[in-house]
Amino acid sequence: MKRKDFEIKFYEGILKYRPNFINVLISLGDAYTKKGFYEEGLVLDSKLVALRPEDPYAHYNLACSLSLLGQLDKSLEELKRAFFFGYDDLSHMMGDLDLKNLRKISRFKDFYRKLKKLEPGCIS
Repeated sequence: MKRKDFEIKFYEGILKYRPNFINVLISLGDAYTKKGFYEEGLVLDSKLVALRPEDPYAHYNLACSLSLLGQLDKSLEELKRAFFFGYDDLSHMMGDLDLKNLRKISRFKDFYRKLKKLEPGCIS
């Protein structure tokens, strides 16, 4: 975990001078999540969506942060946006531990069934 502490301090230092550095925001968000700092990760994921509103991965990561914090309605909406903008990795979604909370609710199960009915390549 000391490596994550170093990474977090390093990335936070960069953001002081370049607050919209996309790659650093992504890396810091990942480090926060792995360290269990979910609220901090949510702030960064929200910022990434604001900076890149049509990026499917930004929406996917925001859905993950929301799920980790138990905000399941918002998480599902962000996940739907991720698919709308082109995210299509169903197997990753179904194995992603960050979405474990979300996968338990019936609205997610309905959404997943609808996705499974779509032909490959037609999700986006």
